[in-house]
Amino acid sequence: MIARVRLLFSEAWSSITANVSTTFAAVITVLISMFLLGLLIALGTWLLSYSNHVKKGVLVKVYFASTATQRDEVVTGQRLKQDPRVKKVVFISKAQAFKSQEKEFPDLYKNVPSNPLPDAWQVTMQKAEEASTLGREIQHDYASGSPRYPGVNDVSWGGQTTKRVITVAKWVSIIFLVAIVLLVIASTLLIANTIRLSIFARRREIEVMKLVGATNWFVRGPFMLEGLLQGLVGALSAVILLILGKTVALPAILPHLHGGSDVHPLPFAVNAFLLLIGGLLLGAAGSGLTLRRFLQV
Repeated sequence: MIARVRLLFSEAWSSITANVSTTFAAVITVLISMFLLGLLIALGTWLLSYSNHVKKGVLVKVYFASTATQRDEVVTGQRLKQDPRVKKVVFISKAQAFKSQEKEFPDLYKNVPSNPLPDAWQVTMQKAEEASTLGREIQHDYASGSPRYPGVNDVSWGGQTTKRVITVAKWVSIIFLVAIVLLVIASTLLIANTIRLSIFARRREIEVMKLVGATNWFVRGPFMLEGLLQGLVGALSAVILLILGKTVALPAILPHLHGGSDVHPLPFAVNAFLLLIGGLLLGAAGSGLTLRRFLQV
């Protein structure tokens, strides 16, 4: 067993040193692919996190008429809390609302003689996509005189803004996933074509090995190990470049990115680990896929 492993590594190393140009080309291909993939993962996960942050700001606000009683407000609040689509309900009194608006628009509110704002329930949804559904239900109920939400005379849920936020978030997710799939496929094909040059130069050797009784896996082993090593070196180089970019470029970019404390990309350690695994898999897959045609002797 030890002799077989030693032979496997010696054959792989001989192939790497004998074909320096193709080895270098394969490593550079993996480096570029993994570097782009790392950037895409970082940017894509940040955008997904930002879209989730924006969706958290999608609220349904239920306003009460000036004639509404405290009991009306309590009944409506209880009904909202019992709705399975609702995550959190917060009561905003007219005094709190006035104070908040006065702080946000001091010039507009400094000369207002009395408080024109109503009491309200501020509703956070489990899913932002359901805000418009709940808002329309409440709107229909109070417009038709239903007692389900007593005292309510208005409701808002962002309307077109909410729809736009949800649509953008959905397309960000789709584009992110499609881009990763396309990049992985393109990288595998590029690596396969690069390694093909090395295997093509040794096709006679492979044919002889097959004719004397070597199994497919005995022939495939050194080439797949070669691909694994090339993928590992390329992925490590990509991680080093990303570390340099993170150290040098990121501090200059962060001040221009506006988001809350809950907006962040995938942790760098996880991203680096995924790139290393991706580089190994791409190298092995590229070698394995390319070698198949040369094993048909």
